Amino acid sequence: MLSAEVVGNIATIGCGLAAIGPGVGLGIMIGKTIEGTARQPEIASKLQSTMFIGVAFIEVLALLGLIAGFLFTS
Repeated sequence: MLSAEVVGNIATIGCGLAAIGPGVGLGIMIGKTIEGTARQPEIASKLQSTMFIGVAFIEVLALLGLIAGFLFTS
C-alpha cells in the first residue's frame, strides 16, 4: 500500500478555500443576473451595474483570503 506524505501547512488549505468560495459566489450571482435579465430585459443595465459592484466585492474577499494565506505561512 502506498502512502502519500502531506507537505505544506494549514495556510495552503486556506488558499484553496479562498479560491473555491468566491468561485461559487460568482457563479450564483452571475446566473441570477442572467435569469433576471431574461425575465425583465428592460432593467438589464441596472442589473448589470449592480452585478459588477458585487463582483468587485467578491473578488476583494478572494484576494484577502489569498494574501492571508501568504501572511500566515511559517
